[in-house]
Amino acid sequence: MMATRAAEAPPAANGTIRVLVVDDSAFMRFTISKYLNEAAGIQVVASAHDGEEALTLIARHQPDVVTLDVEMPRMDGLTALRQIMATAPRPVVMLSSLTGEGATETVQALTLGAVDFVTKPASRANVAGVMEEVVAKVRAAARVKVGRLMRPAVVAPPSPPQTNKATRDLRNTDRVVFIGSSTGGPRALQTVMQGLAANLPAAVVIVQHMPAGFTRSLAERLDGLSGYHVREARPGDTPQVGLALLAPGGFHLQFDAEARATLNQNPPVQGVRPAIDVTLTSLVPHYKARLVTAILTGMGHDGTAGSTVVHQAGGHVIAEDESTCVVWGMPRSVAEAGVADVIAPLPDIARAIERAVRR
Repeated sequence: MMATRAAEAPPAANGTIRVLVVDDSAFMRFTISKYLNEAAGIQVVASAHDGEEALTLIARHQPDVVTLDVEMPRMDGLTALRQIMATAPRPVVMLSSLTGEGATETVQALTLGAVDFVTKPASRANVAGVMEEVVAKVRAAARVKVGRLMRPAVVAPPSPPQTNKATRDLRNTDRVVFIGSSTGGPRALQTVMQGLAANLPAAVVIVQHMPAGFTRSLAERLDGLSGYHVREARPGDTPQVGLALLAPGGFHLQFDAEARATLNQNPPVQGVRPAIDVTLTSLVPHYKARLVTAILTGMGHDGTAGSTVVHQAGGHVIAEDESTCVVWGMPRSVAEAGVADVIAPLPDIARAIERAVRR
């Protein structure tokens, strides 16, 4: 374990992306290293079989990006991640198994500072597709600014999910808060949801870009930290004060003519499912100027079309400021479209939402 703080990894910039691969499986270390080394502009500088070895090799090689297995002996991925972010912060992409425990640990890793994650292949038959995802996410991670990976606030450990939090039907004067996020989103959502007052006269709807199998764990974590009851959206749900509905991973969430939730697996929009624009544009006809929208950290442009429609309908649009975004993509697109009423750093987003709700 590293006793002193190592130098922070410099941004990869235009040079080769130097990667440390950490996995207790010799097959996975070999496979990940092979695919990364074959990708243009990427070099695996070392590999480690557990977290303790990883910390030693980070100090020695100063990699730009670390791929880190969640489940390892001696020192697991979460323990190693905490040490990395405390002593040698740099972009980390987690490798996770698609199990209940794996999903819970992956969501925790994302709130601790990991940039992104990849689900391990279920069999050797789909290794190639997963490795392509690893390559893409390592490239994206290398563009992240190290200073934005640190946790924005110290938060209490989540409590067990609660089902007895007060909820009620919307009144005509109540608002609907929509929050959209992508890369870096779980940690940002944790900050925002923990900051919202439990008595806020507003329903909440959340879309986080995430595959199937992981959003339930995210909802449970947010529920344990928030005054809101947070859960995955189910068909037939309607927005309610005190309730935050999270789009299930792998499904588009839309609200029908009666403002009831529907789920579908129509093709991805802008490469993602769930898509922010899909949900947001379905909410506008029902709530118009009563909508308060916050677009948080993430790559790409998802959320811009929906925010534009909200702006045109007289709703309120908030974009996260560049200074706190893990990736300043989606909020930048909203700001450059000229539809953001407020641009605020992450610690101020909850207050900005509350001001908009109570105005």
